[in-house]
Amino acid sequence: MNPALNIALNPAWHPRAARLALLAALALLTGCASGPRTGRDGPPARPPAGLEQVPDAVPRVEPLRIGGPNKPYEVLGQRYAPHTSDVPLQENGLASWYGTKFHGQPTSSGEPYDMYGMTAAHKTMPIPSYARVRNPANGREVVVRINDRGPFAAGRVIDLSYTAALKLGVLRGVTPVQVQRLTFDDIRSGRWRSPRDAAAMPAPLTTPVPQPPAVAVAALSGDDLAPGDAATSGYWLQLGAFRTRDAALRLQLRLRDEGDASLAAVAVFEGDGWFRVQAGPYATRAQAQQAADAGLRASGRSALVIERSASLNR
Repeated sequence: MNPALNIALNPAWHPRAARLALLAALALLTGCASGPRTGRDGPPARPPAGLEQVPDAVPRVEPLRIGGPNKPYEVLGQRYAPHTSDVPLQENGLASWYGTKFHGQPTSSGEPYDMYGMTAAHKTMPIPSYARVRNPANGREVVVRINDRGPFAAGRVIDLSYTAALKLGVLRGVTPVQVQRLTFDDIRSGRWRSPRDAAAMPAPLTTPVPQPPAVAVAALSGDDLAPGDAATSGYWLQLGAFRTRDAALRLQLRLRDEGDASLAAVAVFEGDGWFRVQAGPYATRAQAQQAADAGLRASGRSALVIERSASLNR
């Protein structure tokens, strides 16, 4: 799962050190790619409530990295050449997942692995990428952000985060899935969104979304934000949009429990039949975007920067 695996195969190393590094690399692969049945990895002892309601990753056009996680690499004698351009890709195969053993550890992209985020590992998709994963056995679909390499067991095409596997219903073991990489054109045109996405998710980050008048339902810290309160003016990060109040509040509570230092106070705003989970306010768009980028690096969660004026809150 980690580019450091290549170092273990470097013949310039002292033979004994190389053997030790290779054994460590093999242990890493076995634990990560084999899911909970190896005894090396597993689910959290007390997972947060409401993980089924965690929003999917929201695709956005991100520059593809040159080199780094996208350069050719070798694992267990098998050479892999990641794509370095915006190519379509569809696969059918087995999905596995990884959990507590790797939580907080660096992924191939350098971002910490968050088993509660909506991310995944793939052997050759360019990093970063977004992919739709479907479980044909139950019809469930999720959208994940690819930020890691793997799985390397035969027949497996994707290694999901714990939450992504939970939402797909694949926690009991490796499961057949269908995987589709979302191209830049899919993202810009909105073709990536299924009817389910259209009903449950905000618009793509490349498309401005006008904000209707809103009423603050709840706030995580400080005083509750009331309609017309000047504190609601400024730039906000939209982290999710739901048709039900309970789903929005579950995400709000999860964000509080995570204690993400990049987020300001998080509130739920109701308007136009939607419950929008937003963090803010930030004084400038640049500050809001900086917080969004920090959150993306830390958890793989995308956020939409919106501007809320005092007139919208009255």
